[in-house]
Amino acid sequence: MRPRVGGAAPPGGSLWLVGQRDRRRPRGLGAVGRILPMRVPRSLPLLLAGATLSCAGWAGGPATETATSAEPRLLRQSYVSSAGDERQYFVYLPAGYGADIERRWPLLVFLHGDGERGDGRAELDWVLVHGPLYEAWIQKRDLPFVIVAPQLDLFGRDETVGYIRDRDPDSIPRRLAEGVPPRLADFPTPGPMDGATPAGALPFGPEGPPDGWPRREQDLVTILDQALERLRVDPERVYLTGLSYGGFGTWFLASRHPRRFAAIAPVVGWGHPRQMAALAERRLPVWVFAGGRDPAVHVEHFFAGLNELERLGHDEVRFTIHEDGGHDVWKRVYGGQDLYDWLLSHRRGD
Repeated sequence: MRPRVGGAAPPGGSLWLVGQRDRRRPRGLGAVGRILPMRVPRSLPLLLAGATLSCAGWAGGPATETATSAEPRLLRQSYVSSAGDERQYFVYLPAGYGADIERRWPLLVFLHGDGERGDGRAELDWVLVHGPLYEAWIQKRDLPFVIVAPQLDLFGRDETVGYIRDRDPDSIPRRLAEGVPPRLADFPTPGPMDGATPAGALPFGPEGPPDGWPRREQDLVTILDQALERLRVDPERVYLTGLSYGGFGTWFLASRHPRRFAAIAPVVGWGHPRQMAALAERRLPVWVFAGGRDPAVHVEHFFAGLNELERLGHDEVRFTIHEDGGHDVWKRVYGGQDLYDWLLSHRRGD
């Protein structure tokens, strides 16, 4: 049986606020705490502190969310997937979102890794374990982005992959009322640092490893369209990043829709040479990260796609190898500041 995280998800097209912890629940059943039962009426406005958000169409009908608080908010947004089931994704609204209704915020779309898959409802909290959403919500960093973070389907991998089947809901970090929890320890890296030689062949095609984000391409496009229509975000500053499986998904989605993004940052996920023509034509800025001692996504597989970008004349490319890092080099990347500053330096069409 898969672990169930959090409480029952809201029915219909509801939008729920994630907030204070329900102390009556057993320990471990909810990383960020109780989801306050604030289902959006289908015809009435919704008042939530700290968020100003047009919800027309999101909650089954016209609605407007208004507030004056400057506090950040984490919301769950419902949608109907391309498979016909109702799922949810996280929407993080930064501090100050509700204070200036004229401001348009940068939008950061985050794709998680293989171990954070789930049913998009009771298991959605796994998306909080790593990445920019972890930094903003759990570590309380003042990241000036609206962050949208969907959850990839399990596709049966909870029955065949041990680190998904055996994961423990108690390991999901919680946002604390005071202070922040300690950061997770790095993965062990027992091997030596020995550089890398470009691989002669790649283990995957342009869609990356099996049962990845390409299977939900249309869902991602739908979520992006919703965010652009309903949130106060700047369409010229839409960024895409992801780690591991999400890194592969970042390459895939950007190559399929290169005009949707101002810059992309795949982390420990390499791109296929056949994806590069669309990115080079668009001159989409790319910053790629790899771990030199990554036993899961080998650094030698990154070079083929990046060399193809260079051959096509694309010079808006950075490639950073953390030679001492393992697969979880994303902790260093997302835990720093350089990536966020680099993303914000780009606008679509620059």
